[in-house]
Amino acid sequence: MKDLLREILCSRVYDVARETPLEPAPRLGARLGREILFKREDLQPVFSFKLRGAYNRMARLSPEERARGVIAASAGNHAQGVAYSARFLGIPASIVMPRTTPEIKVRAVRDMGAEVILHGDSYSDAQNHCDALIAETGMVFIHPFDDPLTIAGQGTIGAEILRQRGTGLDTIFVPVGGGGLIAGIATYLKSIVPELRIIGVEPFEADAMYQSLQSGKRIELASVGIFADGVAVRRVGEHTFRLCQRHVDEIVRVTNDEICAAIKDVFDETRSIMEPAGALAVAGLKRKAAEEGQTREGAWAAILSGANMNFGRLSYIAERAELGEAREALFAVTIPERPGAFKSFCAAIGGQRVVTEFNYRLYQRSAARIFVGVAVQDRGDAQTLLENLRSLGHEALDLSGDEMAKLHIRHMVGGHAPLARNERIFRFEFPERPGALMEFLEKIGGRWNISLFHYRNNGVDFNRVLAGFEIGETDHVRFEKMLEETGLPFAEETGNPAYRFFLGQDG
Repeated sequence: MKDLLREILCSRVYDVARETPLEPAPRLGARLGREILFKREDLQPVFSFKLRGAYNRMARLSPEERARGVIAASAGNHAQGVAYSARFLGIPASIVMPRTTPEIKVRAVRDMGAEVILHGDSYSDAQNHCDALIAETGMVFIHPFDDPLTIAGQGTIGAEILRQRGTGLDTIFVPVGGGGLIAGIATYLKSIVPELRIIGVEPFEADAMYQSLQSGKRIELASVGIFADGVAVRRVGEHTFRLCQRHVDEIVRVTNDEICAAIKDVFDETRSIMEPAGALAVAGLKRKAAEEGQTREGAWAAILSGANMNFGRLSYIAERAELGEAREALFAVTIPERPGAFKSFCAAIGGQRVVTEFNYRLYQRSAARIFVGVAVQDRGDAQTLLENLRSLGHEALDLSGDEMAKLHIRHMVGGHAPLARNERIFRFEFPERPGALMEFLEKIGGRWNISLFHYRNNGVDFNRVLAGFEIGETDHVRFEKMLEETGLPFAEETGNPAYRFFLGQDG
Protein backbone atom coordinates (compact mmCIF):
# COMPACT_ATOMS: atom_id res chain seq x y z
CA MET A 1 0.00 0.00 0.00
CA LYS A 2 2.90 2.37 0.72
CA ASP A 3 4.17 1.84 -2.82
CA LEU A 4 0.72 2.64 -4.23
CA LEU A 5 0.41 5.79 -2.11
CA ARG A 6 3.81 6.94 -3.31
CA GLU A 7 2.79 6.32 -6.92
CA ILE A 8 -0.39 8.35 -6.42
CA LEU A 9 1.50 11.27 -4.93
CA CYS A 10 4.20 11.13 -7.63
CA SER A 11 1.79 10.52 -10.52
CA ARG A 12 2.39 12.40 -13.78
CA VAL A 13 -1.28 12.58 -14.77
CA TYR A 14 -1.28 16.38 -14.88
CA ASP A 15 0.85 16.33 -18.01
CA VAL A 16 -2.46 15.68 -19.81
CA ALA A 17 -5.29 15.60 -17.26
CA ARG A 18 -6.81 18.49 -15.33
CA GLU A 19 -7.82 18.81 -11.69
CA THR A 20 -11.59 18.61 -11.97
CA PRO A 21 -13.93 20.62 -9.72
CA LEU A 22 -15.88 19.25 -6.77
CA GLU A 23 -19.20 21.02 -7.30
CA PRO A 24 -22.27 21.30 -5.08
CA ALA A 25 -25.57 19.78 -6.28
CA PRO A 26 -28.08 21.99 -4.42
CA ARG A 27 -31.29 20.71 -6.04
CA LEU A 28 -30.54 17.08 -5.34
CA GLY A 29 -29.22 18.00 -1.90
CA ALA A 30 -32.46 19.80 -1.05
CA ARG A 31 -34.49 16.74 -2.09
CA LEU A 32 -32.34 14.35 -0.06
CA GLY A 33 -31.89 16.65 2.93
CA ARG A 34 -28.07 16.68 2.92
CA GLU A 35 -25.10 18.30 1.21
CA ILE A 36 -24.31 16.59 -2.11
CA LEU A 37 -21.15 17.12 -4.18
CA PHE A 38 -20.27 16.01 -7.72
CA LYS A 39 -16.66 15.27 -8.71
CA ARG A 40 -16.67 16.31 -12.37
CA GLU A 41 -14.44 13.77 -14.15
CA ASP A 42 -16.62 14.25 -17.22
CA LEU A 43 -14.68 17.50 -17.75
CA GLN A 44 -11.41 15.74 -18.64
CA PRO A 45 -10.11 16.22 -22.21
CA VAL A 46 -11.51 12.80 -23.18
CA PHE A 47 -14.68 13.31 -21.07
CA SER A 48 -13.71 10.49 -18.70
CA PHE A 49 -11.42 9.73 -15.75
CA LYS A 50 -9.76 6.94 -17.78
CA LEU A 51 -7.15 9.37 -19.09
CA ARG A 52 -5.50 9.49 -15.66
CA GLY A 53 -4.70 5.80 -15.38
CA ALA A 54 -3.83 5.25 -19.03
CA TYR A 55 -1.35 8.13 -19.10
CA ASN A 56 0.25 7.28 -15.75
CA ARG A 57 0.93 3.76 -17.02
CA MET A 58 2.19 4.84 -20.44
CA ALA A 59 4.41 7.64 -19.14
CA ARG A 60 6.46 4.97 -17.35
CA LEU A 61 7.15 2.87 -20.45
CA SER A 62 10.80 2.31 -21.29
CA PRO A 63 12.21 3.56 -24.63
CA GLU A 64 12.22 -0.03 -25.90
CA GLU A 65 8.54 -0.50 -24.93
CA ARG A 66 7.56 2.79 -26.56
CA ALA A 67 9.17 1.67 -29.80
CA ARG A 68 7.06 -1.50 -29.79
CA GLY A 69 3.85 0.49 -29.50
CA VAL A 70 0.86 -0.06 -27.23
CA ILE A 71 -2.40 -1.93 -27.62
CA ALA A 72 -5.64 -2.06 -25.64
CA ALA A 73 -9.09 -3.63 -25.82
CA SER A 74 -11.89 -1.26 -24.96
CA ALA A 75 -15.46 -0.31 -25.83
CA GLY A 76 -14.80 3.38 -25.37
CA ASN A 77 -13.38 5.42 -22.51
CA HIS A 78 -10.16 3.49 -21.89
CA ALA A 79 -9.59 3.47 -25.64
CA GLN A 80 -9.78 7.26 -25.74
CA GLY A 81 -7.48 7.58 -22.73
CA VAL A 82 -4.86 5.36 -24.37
CA ALA A 83 -5.20 7.08 -27.77
CA TYR A 84 -4.89 10.57 -26.25
CA SER A 85 -1.86 9.56 -24.18
CA ALA A 86 -0.20 7.85 -27.15
CA ARG A 87 -0.59 10.97 -29.26
CA PHE A 88 0.91 13.13 -26.50
CA LEU A 89 3.84 10.76 -25.95
CA GLY A 90 4.42 9.99 -29.64
CA ILE A 91 3.76 6.26 -29.24
CA PRO A 92 2.04 4.08 -31.91
CA ALA A 93 -1.28 2.75 -30.57
CA SER A 94 -3.80 0.13 -31.67
CA ILE A 95 -7.21 -0.25 -30.05
CA VAL A 96 -9.39 -3.36 -30.47
CA MET A 97 -13.07 -2.45 -30.11
CA PRO A 98 -16.23 -4.57 -30.45
CA ARG A 99 -18.17 -4.00 -33.66
CA THR A 100 -21.09 -2.89 -31.46
CA THR A 101 -19.16 0.15 -30.17
CA PRO A 102 -21.07 3.40 -30.84
CA GLU A 103 -19.66 5.32 -33.80
CA ILE A 104 -19.03 8.42 -31.66
CA LYS A 105 -16.43 6.48 -29.64
CA VAL A 106 -14.84 4.81 -32.67
CA ARG A 107 -14.51 8.15 -34.41
CA ALA A 108 -13.04 9.82 -31.34
CA VAL A 109 -10.28 7.20 -31.08
CA ARG A 110 -9.45 7.43 -34.79
CA ASP A 111 -9.35 11.22 -34.61
CA MET A 112 -6.61 10.94 -31.97
CA GLY A 113 -4.44 9.00 -34.42
CA ALA A 114 -4.81 5.47 -33.05
CA GLU A 115 -5.49 2.47 -35.26
CA VAL A 116 -8.97 1.04 -34.55
CA ILE A 117 -9.51 -2.69 -35.06
CA LEU A 118 -13.19 -3.70 -34.88
CA HIS A 119 -13.67 -7.32 -33.85
CA GLY A 120 -16.52 -9.35 -32.33
CA ASP A 121 -19.76 -8.32 -30.70
CA SER A 122 -18.58 -8.01 -27.09
CA TYR A 123 -15.67 -6.79 -24.98
CA SER A 124 -14.64 -10.43 -24.42
CA ASP A 125 -14.37 -10.98 -28.19
CA ALA A 126 -12.27 -7.83 -28.51
CA GLN A 127 -10.00 -8.83 -25.62
CA ASN A 128 -9.39 -12.30 -27.06
CA HIS A 129 -8.39 -10.77 -30.40
CA CYS A 130 -6.20 -8.25 -28.58
CA ASP A 131 -4.38 -11.11 -26.81
CA ALA A 132 -3.72 -12.77 -30.17
CA LEU A 133 -2.30 -9.53 -31.60
CA ILE A 134 -0.01 -9.08 -28.60
CA ALA A 135 1.46 -12.54 -29.15
CA GLU A 136 1.86 -11.80 -32.86
CA THR A 137 3.27 -8.25 -32.72
CA GLY A 138 4.89 -7.82 -29.30
CA MET A 139 2.98 -4.60 -28.59
CA VAL A 140 2.68 -3.55 -24.93
CA PHE A 141 -0.76 -4.15 -23.43
CA ILE A 142 -2.26 -1.26 -21.42
CA HIS A 143 -4.70 -2.81 -18.97
CA PRO A 144 -7.89 -0.80 -18.35
CA PHE A 145 -7.88 -1.36 -14.58
CA ASP A 146 -5.72 -4.16 -13.14
CA ASP A 147 -2.30 -2.48 -13.15
CA PRO A 148 -0.75 -0.71 -10.12
CA LEU A 149 0.23 2.34 -12.19
CA THR A 150 -3.26 2.57 -13.71
CA ILE A 151 -4.79 2.30 -10.23
CA ALA A 152 -2.42 5.00 -8.97
CA GLY A 153 -3.44 7.33 -11.78
CA GLN A 154 -7.10 6.95 -10.84
CA GLY A 155 -6.19 7.41 -7.17
CA THR A 156 -5.22 11.04 -7.86
CA ILE A 157 -8.96 11.76 -7.78
CA GLY A 158 -8.98 10.89 -4.08
CA ALA A 159 -6.06 13.24 -3.44
CA GLU A 160 -7.91 16.04 -5.25
CA ILE A 161 -11.08 15.52 -3.20
CA LEU A 162 -9.16 15.96 0.04
CA ARG A 163 -7.45 19.09 -1.26
CA GLN A 164 -10.76 20.53 -2.37
CA ARG A 165 -12.79 19.55 0.68
CA GLY A 166 -10.57 18.64 3.58
CA THR A 167 -13.27 18.35 6.25
CA GLY A 168 -16.95 17.55 6.57
CA LEU A 169 -17.03 14.63 4.14
CA ASP A 170 -18.88 11.51 5.28
CA THR A 171 -19.26 9.24 2.22
CA ILE A 172 -17.82 8.94 -1.30
CA PHE A 173 -19.79 7.01 -3.96
CA VAL A 174 -17.71 5.53 -6.78
CA PRO A 175 -18.80 3.62 -9.93
CA VAL A 176 -17.31 0.13 -10.17
CA GLY A 177 -16.44 -1.89 -13.26
CA GLY A 178 -13.11 -3.69 -13.07
CA GLY A 179 -12.32 -1.80 -9.87
CA GLY A 180 -9.39 0.44 -10.84
CA LEU A 181 -11.14 3.71 -9.99
CA ILE A 182 -12.48 2.71 -6.59
CA ALA A 183 -9.30 0.84 -5.65
CA GLY A 184 -7.17 3.94 -6.24
CA ILE A 185 -9.55 6.36 -4.54
CA ALA A 186 -10.24 4.10 -1.55
CA THR A 187 -6.59 3.24 -0.95
CA TYR A 188 -5.60 6.89 -0.81
CA LEU A 189 -8.54 8.22 1.19
CA LYS A 190 -8.58 5.42 3.76
CA SER A 191 -4.88 5.95 4.46
CA ILE A 192 -5.49 9.63 5.26
CA VAL A 193 -9.07 9.65 6.63
CA PRO A 194 -9.86 6.07 7.70
CA GLU A 195 -13.31 7.01 9.03
CA LEU A 196 -14.42 8.23 5.60
CA ARG A 197 -16.93 5.79 4.11
CA ILE A 198 -16.24 4.50 0.57
CA ILE A 199 -19.21 2.93 -1.24
CA GLY A 200 -18.99 1.38 -4.69
CA VAL A 201 -21.96 1.30 -7.06
CA GLU A 202 -22.71 -1.37 -9.69
CA PRO A 203 -25.71 -2.22 -11.88
CA PHE A 204 -27.60 -5.33 -10.80
CA GLU A 205 -26.81 -6.86 -14.18
CA ALA A 206 -23.04 -6.26 -13.93
CA ASP A 207 -22.22 -6.79 -10.25
CA ALA A 208 -18.94 -8.71 -10.42
CA MET A 209 -17.33 -6.80 -7.52
CA TYR A 210 -20.38 -7.19 -5.28
CA GLN A 211 -20.52 -10.94 -5.86
CA SER A 212 -16.75 -11.29 -5.47
CA LEU A 213 -16.68 -9.46 -2.13
CA GLN A 214 -19.63 -11.50 -0.91
CA SER A 215 -17.85 -14.74 -1.87
CA GLY A 216 -14.39 -13.75 -0.67
CA LYS A 217 -12.91 -14.55 -4.08
CA ARG A 218 -13.10 -13.21 -7.61
CA ILE A 219 -16.27 -14.38 -9.36
CA GLU A 220 -16.63 -14.44 -13.15
CA LEU A 221 -20.14 -13.57 -14.26
CA ALA A 222 -21.69 -15.75 -16.96
CA SER A 223 -22.97 -12.63 -18.70
CA VAL A 224 -23.30 -8.89 -18.09
CA GLY A 225 -25.80 -6.27 -19.15
CA ILE A 226 -24.24 -3.55 -21.24
CA PHE A 227 -26.57 -0.59 -20.70
CA ALA A 228 -23.84 0.90 -18.49
CA ASP A 229 -21.15 -0.28 -20.90
CA GLY A 230 -18.37 1.55 -19.06
CA VAL A 231 -18.69 -0.88 -16.13
CA ALA A 232 -19.78 -4.02 -18.03
CA VAL A 233 -16.99 -6.27 -16.70
CA ARG A 234 -17.44 -10.01 -16.15
CA ARG A 235 -14.48 -10.34 -13.75
CA VAL A 236 -12.80 -7.72 -11.60
CA GLY A 237 -9.02 -7.35 -11.39
CA GLU A 238 -6.75 -9.31 -9.07
CA HIS A 239 -5.07 -6.18 -7.68
CA THR A 240 -8.31 -4.22 -7.52
CA PHE A 241 -10.17 -7.00 -5.71
CA ARG A 242 -7.57 -7.20 -2.94
CA LEU A 243 -7.59 -3.45 -2.46
CA CYS A 244 -11.40 -3.32 -2.38
CA GLN A 245 -11.50 -6.11 0.20
CA ARG A 246 -9.29 -3.94 2.38
CA HIS A 247 -10.64 -0.45 1.87
CA VAL A 248 -14.18 -0.44 0.45
CA ASP A 249 -17.01 -0.36 2.98
CA GLU A 250 -19.91 -1.51 0.81
CA ILE A 251 -21.18 -2.08 -2.73
CA VAL A 252 -24.64 -0.76 -3.62
CA ARG A 253 -26.47 -2.12 -6.68
CA VAL A 254 -28.95 -0.18 -8.80
CA THR A 255 -31.35 -0.78 -11.68
CA ASN A 256 -31.05 0.65 -15.18
CA ASP A 257 -34.12 2.79 -14.53
CA GLU A 258 -32.40 4.27 -11.46
CA ILE A 259 -29.38 5.07 -13.63
CA CYS A 260 -31.63 6.85 -16.15
CA ALA A 261 -33.14 8.90 -13.31
CA ALA A 262 -29.64 9.78 -12.10
CA ILE A 263 -28.65 11.00 -15.59
CA LYS A 264 -31.63 13.35 -15.41
CA ASP A 265 -30.61 14.53 -11.92
CA VAL A 266 -27.11 15.37 -13.11
CA PHE A 267 -28.50 17.19 -16.13
CA ASP A 268 -30.81 19.23 -13.91
CA GLU A 269 -27.80 20.29 -11.80
CA THR A 270 -25.10 20.78 -14.44
CA ARG A 271 -26.81 20.84 -17.87
CA SER A 272 -24.35 18.08 -18.81
CA ILE A 273 -25.40 14.62 -20.00
CA MET A 274 -23.61 11.70 -18.40
CA GLU A 275 -23.22 8.30 -20.01
CA PRO A 276 -24.92 5.57 -17.92
CA ALA A 277 -21.71 4.56 -16.11
CA GLY A 278 -20.97 8.25 -15.53
CA ALA A 279 -24.16 8.70 -13.48
CA LEU A 280 -23.90 5.34 -11.70
CA ALA A 281 -22.51 6.79 -8.45
CA VAL A 282 -25.40 9.27 -8.23
CA ALA A 283 -27.90 6.42 -8.60
CA GLY A 284 -26.21 4.58 -5.73
CA LEU A 285 -26.11 7.73 -3.62
CA LYS A 286 -29.86 8.20 -4.05
CA ARG A 287 -30.62 4.57 -3.21
CA LYS A 288 -28.48 4.76 -0.08
CA ALA A 289 -30.14 8.04 0.95
CA ALA A 290 -33.54 6.37 0.64
CA GLU A 291 -32.34 3.50 2.87
CA GLU A 292 -30.62 5.60 5.55
CA GLY A 293 -32.54 8.86 5.55
CA GLN A 294 -30.62 11.49 7.52
CA THR A 295 -29.06 9.19 10.09
CA ARG A 296 -25.51 10.35 9.20
CA GLU A 297 -23.89 13.79 9.30
CA GLY A 298 -21.55 15.21 6.69
CA ALA A 299 -21.49 15.70 2.94
CA TRP A 300 -21.83 12.92 0.38
CA ALA A 301 -19.84 13.05 -2.87
CA ALA A 302 -20.41 11.14 -6.13
CA ILE A 303 -17.84 10.63 -8.90
CA LEU A 304 -19.24 11.62 -12.31
CA SER A 305 -16.95 9.32 -14.22
CA GLY A 306 -17.73 10.01 -17.87
CA ALA A 307 -19.90 11.69 -20.48
CA ASN A 308 -19.26 9.79 -23.71
CA MET A 309 -22.93 9.37 -24.48
CA ASN A 310 -24.28 8.01 -27.74
CA PHE A 311 -26.97 10.54 -28.72
CA GLY A 312 -29.31 7.77 -29.87
CA ARG A 313 -29.66 6.57 -26.29
CA LEU A 314 -31.34 9.74 -25.09
CA SER A 315 -34.88 8.76 -26.08
CA TYR A 316 -34.61 5.52 -24.10
CA ILE A 317 -33.15 7.32 -21.08
CA ALA A 318 -35.83 10.01 -21.13
CA GLU A 319 -38.52 7.34 -21.35
CA ARG A 320 -37.18 5.43 -18.35
CA ALA A 321 -36.04 8.29 -16.11
CA GLU A 322 -39.45 8.97 -14.55
CA LEU A 323 -39.89 5.26 -13.81
CA GLY A 324 -36.46 5.16 -12.22
CA GLU A 325 -37.36 8.15 -10.07
CA ALA A 326 -40.67 6.44 -9.14
CA ARG A 327 -42.49 9.50 -10.51
CA GLU A 328 -44.46 7.41 -13.01
CA ALA A 329 -46.29 4.10 -12.65
CA LEU A 330 -47.56 1.83 -15.44
CA PHE A 331 -50.79 -0.12 -15.01
CA ALA A 332 -52.89 -2.58 -16.96
CA VAL A 333 -56.53 -1.89 -16.11
CA THR A 334 -59.91 -3.19 -17.26
CA ILE A 335 -62.64 -0.56 -17.63
CA PRO A 336 -66.20 -0.78 -18.98
CA GLU A 337 -66.46 -0.44 -22.76
CA ARG A 338 -68.92 2.45 -22.96
CA PRO A 339 -68.90 6.20 -23.67
CA GLY A 340 -67.53 8.23 -20.78
CA ALA A 341 -65.60 5.30 -19.30
CA PHE A 342 -62.22 7.02 -19.70
CA LYS A 343 -63.51 10.12 -17.93
CA SER A 344 -64.83 7.96 -15.08
CA PHE A 345 -61.49 6.14 -14.88
CA CYS A 346 -59.59 9.44 -14.62
CA ALA A 347 -61.92 10.45 -11.81
CA ALA A 348 -61.19 7.14 -10.09
CA ILE A 349 -57.42 7.74 -10.12
CA GLY A 350 -57.85 11.28 -8.86
CA GLY A 351 -58.60 14.49 -10.71
CA GLN A 352 -55.22 16.02 -9.87
CA ARG A 353 -53.12 13.17 -11.24
CA VAL A 354 -51.49 13.42 -14.66
CA VAL A 355 -52.12 10.57 -17.09
CA THR A 356 -48.83 10.21 -18.95
CA GLU A 357 -49.86 7.45 -21.35
CA PHE A 358 -53.10 5.78 -22.40
CA ASN A 359 -53.31 2.90 -24.87
CA TYR A 360 -56.18 0.55 -25.50
CA ARG A 361 -58.01 -1.46 -28.12
CA LEU A 362 -61.50 -2.93 -28.11
CA TYR A 363 -61.26 -6.28 -26.39
CA GLN A 364 -64.91 -7.19 -26.03
CA ARG A 365 -68.16 -5.27 -26.00
CA SER A 366 -68.44 -5.33 -22.22
CA ALA A 367 -64.91 -4.22 -21.27
CA ALA A 368 -61.78 -2.48 -22.56
CA ARG A 369 -58.26 -3.28 -21.47
CA ILE A 370 -55.93 -0.29 -21.23
CA PHE A 371 -52.25 0.34 -20.69
CA VAL A 372 -51.96 3.53 -18.68
CA GLY A 373 -49.11 5.60 -17.28
CA VAL A 374 -49.82 7.82 -14.29
CA ALA A 375 -47.63 10.40 -12.57
CA VAL A 376 -47.09 9.46 -8.91
CA GLN A 377 -45.14 10.84 -5.98
CA ASP A 378 -43.26 7.65 -5.08
CA ARG A 379 -43.60 3.86 -5.04
CA GLY A 380 -45.87 3.97 -2.01
CA ASP A 381 -48.22 6.33 -3.86
CA ALA A 382 -48.30 3.92 -6.81
CA GLN A 383 -49.26 1.04 -4.49
CA THR A 384 -52.02 3.15 -2.94
CA LEU A 385 -53.39 3.95 -6.39
CA LEU A 386 -53.33 0.25 -7.38
CA GLU A 387 -55.26 -0.71 -4.27
CA ASN A 388 -57.77 2.08 -4.88
CA LEU A 389 -58.42 0.89 -8.44
CA ARG A 390 -59.00 -2.65 -7.24
CA SER A 391 -61.31 -1.47 -4.46
CA LEU A 392 -63.43 0.25 -7.12
CA GLY A 393 -63.86 -3.06 -8.93
CA HIS A 394 -61.21 -2.66 -11.65
CA GLU A 395 -58.98 -5.56 -12.60
CA ALA A 396 -55.54 -3.91 -12.34
CA LEU A 397 -51.86 -4.91 -12.58
CA ASP A 398 -48.83 -2.77 -11.71
CA LEU A 399 -46.38 -3.17 -14.62
CA SER A 400 -43.82 -0.58 -13.47
CA GLY A 401 -41.24 -3.27 -12.75
CA ASP A 402 -42.02 -5.52 -15.73
CA GLU A 403 -39.17 -5.21 -18.23
CA MET A 404 -41.10 -6.74 -21.14
CA ALA A 405 -44.02 -4.40 -20.53
CA LYS A 406 -41.75 -1.34 -20.48
CA LEU A 407 -39.69 -2.33 -23.52
CA HIS A 408 -42.36 -3.81 -25.77
CA ILE A 409 -45.94 -4.13 -24.57
CA ARG A 410 -46.50 -0.39 -24.11
CA HIS A 411 -45.86 -0.02 -27.87
CA MET A 412 -47.92 -3.02 -28.95
CA VAL A 413 -51.16 -2.82 -26.98
CA GLY A 414 -54.19 -4.24 -28.76
CA GLY A 415 -53.03 -7.47 -30.32
CA HIS A 416 -54.94 -10.54 -29.13
CA ALA A 417 -54.55 -13.28 -31.73
CA PRO A 418 -57.53 -15.69 -31.70
CA LEU A 419 -56.02 -17.74 -34.54
CA ALA A 420 -52.63 -18.34 -32.91
CA ARG A 421 -52.13 -21.91 -31.70
CA ASN A 422 -49.56 -23.24 -29.21
CA GLU A 423 -47.88 -19.84 -29.07
CA ARG A 424 -44.72 -19.33 -27.01
CA ILE A 425 -43.21 -15.89 -26.43
CA PHE A 426 -39.49 -15.07 -26.05
CA ARG A 427 -37.34 -12.00 -25.47
CA PHE A 428 -34.00 -11.80 -27.29
CA GLU A 429 -31.06 -9.42 -27.50
CA PHE A 430 -29.41 -8.71 -30.84
CA PRO A 431 -26.07 -6.94 -31.31
CA GLU A 432 -26.58 -3.60 -33.04
CA ARG A 433 -24.70 -4.15 -36.29
CA PRO A 434 -25.66 -4.72 -39.91
CA GLY A 435 -26.98 -8.19 -40.66
CA ALA A 436 -27.60 -9.30 -37.07
CA LEU A 437 -31.38 -9.57 -37.48
CA MET A 438 -31.11 -11.48 -40.75
CA GLU A 439 -28.60 -13.89 -39.16
CA PHE A 440 -31.15 -14.67 -36.46
CA LEU A 441 -33.95 -15.28 -38.97
CA GLU A 442 -31.69 -17.55 -41.00
CA LYS A 443 -30.88 -19.62 -37.90
CA ILE A 444 -34.58 -20.11 -37.25
CA GLY A 445 -35.22 -20.97 -40.88
CA GLY A 446 -38.78 -21.81 -41.93
CA ARG A 447 -39.41 -24.49 -39.35
CA TRP A 448 -41.68 -22.50 -37.04
CA ASN A 449 -44.22 -19.85 -37.86
CA ILE A 450 -43.47 -16.48 -36.25
CA SER A 451 -46.78 -15.30 -34.81
CA LEU A 452 -45.51 -12.09 -33.17
CA PHE A 453 -42.44 -9.96 -33.69
CA HIS A 454 -41.53 -6.61 -32.16
CA TYR A 455 -38.13 -5.06 -32.86
CA ARG A 456 -37.20 -1.73 -31.33
CA ASN A 457 -33.94 0.16 -31.73
CA ASN A 458 -33.30 2.21 -28.60
CA GLY A 459 -29.92 3.54 -29.69
CA VAL A 460 -28.09 1.15 -27.37
CA ASP A 461 -25.44 -1.42 -28.25
CA PHE A 462 -27.91 -4.31 -28.13
CA ASN A 463 -31.47 -4.13 -29.43
CA ARG A 464 -34.35 -5.95 -27.81
CA VAL A 465 -36.72 -8.21 -29.69
CA LEU A 466 -39.97 -9.85 -28.64
CA ALA A 467 -41.04 -12.81 -30.77
CA GLY A 468 -43.84 -15.38 -30.71
CA PHE A 469 -43.70 -18.82 -32.32
CA GLU A 470 -46.35 -21.42 -33.10
CA ILE A 471 -44.87 -24.75 -31.98
CA GLY A 472 -46.40 -28.16 -32.51
CA GLU A 473 -47.12 -30.24 -29.43
CA THR A 474 -44.36 -32.75 -30.29
CA ASP A 475 -41.79 -30.18 -31.40
CA HIS A 476 -40.80 -28.37 -28.20
CA VAL A 477 -37.49 -30.20 -27.63
CA ARG A 478 -36.28 -29.47 -31.17
CA PHE A 479 -37.36 -25.83 -30.84
CA GLU A 480 -35.52 -25.38 -27.54
CA LYS A 481 -32.37 -26.86 -29.08
CA MET A 482 -32.62 -24.30 -31.88
CA LEU A 483 -32.85 -21.50 -29.31
CA GLU A 484 -29.61 -22.63 -27.67
CA GLU A 485 -27.89 -22.86 -31.05
CA THR A 486 -28.63 -19.22 -31.87
CA GLY A 487 -26.10 -18.19 -29.20
CA LEU A 488 -28.25 -15.18 -28.29
CA PRO A 489 -29.43 -14.24 -24.79
CA PHE A 490 -33.12 -15.09 -24.48
CA ALA A 491 -35.86 -15.47 -21.88
CA GLU A 492 -39.28 -17.09 -22.23
CA GLU A 493 -42.21 -14.77 -21.47
CA THR A 494 -45.17 -17.01 -22.35
CA GLY A 495 -46.44 -16.78 -18.77
CA ASN A 496 -45.90 -13.03 -18.47
CA PRO A 497 -49.11 -11.36 -17.21
CA ALA A 498 -48.64 -8.35 -19.52
CA TYR A 499 -48.54 -10.69 -22.53
CA ARG A 500 -51.63 -12.57 -21.41
CA PHE A 501 -53.48 -9.35 -20.67
CA PHE A 502 -52.89 -7.59 -24.02
CA LEU A 503 -51.65 -10.12 -26.57
CA GLY A 504 -52.43 -13.68 -25.49
CA GLN A 505 -54.87 -15.85 -27.39
CA ASP A 506 -57.42 -16.13 -24.61
CA GLY A 507 -56.68 -12.83 -22.85
